[in-house]
Amino acid sequence: MTKFALLALVALSAAACGHTDGTRALTGGLIGAGGGAAIGSVTGIGAGAGALIGGAGGAGVGALTTPAKR
Repeated sequence: MTKFALLALVALSAAACGHTDGTRALTGGLIGAGGGAAIGSVTGIGAGAGALIGGAGGAGVGALTTPAKR
């Protein structure tokens, strides 16, 4: 489980990029799905349901946020 958590952390931090609404929705969905699967696997929800819930939430939040000003 520790190796999976470390791999998920590295993958999710690398995926947190996006300059358009679509790319932010996509990366937000991927981050949410990964986090939801991890949380769902240690709770009674299950990894699949957690990934679906987290992915939907992450995609919604990613699409509704604005990119950082540089």
